[in-house]
Amino acid sequence: MTGRKSVTSHPDYHPVVFEDSSTGKRFLTRSTASSARTVEWEDGNTYPLLVVDVTSDSHPFWTGAHRVLDTQGRVEKFERKYGKRASSRPVRGEG
Repeated sequence: MTGRKSVTSHPDYHPVVFEDSSTGKRFLTRSTASSARTVEWEDGNTYPLLVVDVTSDSHPFWTGAHRVLDTQGRVEKFERKYGKRASSRPVRGEG
C-alpha cells in the first residue's frame, strides 16, 4: 500500500446548467448532479439541464422582494374546513 486514494473515490464533478423554474433564468456552473435533459449553452456546447424551484434569482433574501401572506384568510379557510376549536384551557390570569 502506498497510501494513495483511489481515483474513483471522488464523485464526477462536471459542468451543468441550472434553470430557475419560476424566473426561467439559467446559469452554468459545476455540480455532481446530472440529468437526462440537456440544453445547448451560449458557447455551443450541450450540458445537462437541472430545473430547480428556487435560486438566488428568485429567493426573497437575494431579491429583496418579500411575499405578503394573507394569514387571516388562511385562518378563516381552516376554520371553515375544520370548525373553530373550543378552548379548554383557562386564559392567563384567570383561575
